[in-house]
Amino acid sequence: MSHAANDYQAFREALGNDVQPLKKGRDKVAMVRAQTSPSDAQLARRESALQTNEDERDFLSDEFVDLVGAHDPIEFRRDGIQIGVLERLRHGGYTAEARLHIMRMPVIECRRAVFGFLRDAYEHDLRSVLIVHGRARDDDGHANIVRSYLNHWLRQFEQVQAFSTAPPQQGGMGATFVMLRKSDRARARNRERQQKRRG
Repeated sequence: MSHAANDYQAFREALGNDVQPLKKGRDKVAMVRAQTSPSDAQLARRESALQTNEDERDFLSDEFVDLVGAHDPIEFRRDGIQIGVLERLRHGGYTAEARLHIMRMPVIECRRAVFGFLRDAYEHDLRSVLIVHGRARDDDGHANIVRSYLNHWLRQFEQVQAFSTAPPQQGGMGATFVMLRKSDRARARNRERQQKRRG
């Protein structure tokens, strides 16, 4: 018996008697699938995924940033925002309506957390929030890298009116106060209240 015949015989014995060959004409997979429309749940998940991807692409960037000095405060105000708003932020004159702690988180996670936090704060009509990022001794320390990115990201978020390093009693260089603009909904409520007062 040849070597090939021995292999075939061993293969047949390994299969046993329960294995049957495919019938003629049934040895191919049907490549045509019936088209089914996606369910409402699948459509909602797809829309949510697309929205999330668009949101993350459209706002904050991970591009290289110049490092802020570890001992230098950060601050910013948009055109049209009074200097008094920034002064009040610097001195902790606004109560933090929400806080985000991003200490020791990787930069990419900080980016996602900051984006989601600011978006949610704005949607819930919060005006003053505090982001706690920690403080580094050196310019290239992790907390200062995160703070440098935060300085960059907050300027990209159009709902941010102003921001400033927190006063010492509220975190100092390790935290940043952020002032968000009023949402259209909040402005409409203010107009209604003012009209009621006037009679």
